Amino acid sequence: MKLQGKTIATLIAEGVEDLEYYVPVMRLQEEGAKVLSAALDLKPVRGKNGLVITPDALIDSLQANELAALILPGGWAPDKIRRYDVVKKLVKDMQTANKIIGIICHGGSIAISAGIIQKGQRATGSTGIKDDLINAGAVWADEAAFREGNQVWGRVVADIPDFNRELVKALIEG
Repeated sequence: MKLQGKTIATLIAEGVEDLEYYVPVMRLQEEGAKVLSAALDLKPVRGKNGLVITPDALIDSLQANELAALILPGGWAPDKIRRYDVVKKLVKDMQTANKIIGIICHGGSIAISAGIIQKGQRATGSTGIKDDLINAGAVWADEAAFREGNQVWGRVVADIPDFNRELVKALIEG
């Protein structure tokens, strides 16, 4: 239980990629982390593949100084929640505090909108946002998963095991 005592939030909304939400959540819980499912309101959320998630926290109640990490799963949800200032502020605050931010698939679109992509940094995700990442200044890396500073990047659903390994390793290292 290497993550005992750490609180991690994962951002969700309608259309979140079910596996990119559930698999990292379960892996982090397996290591003892407390994982909060955070949304704009507390209504149940239906994932892209039909699974229902009940949020247990409001995004606007989260504070970077109370979290060890923030996870941005993909699916259709990132395009919906990236428009909200409260989401962008939390992501930016996590970046400023040098906290771990796990970004997989379309989750990178939230990172772009929050302005946390640094010119020349490596990034990955679904090829659907490849041009967006490049236009934001990132260098596209067609790799399953890797860590770039405090950001842990994962490409797609098939790469979740690699993403989880990098995420847990980053959280253990601090």
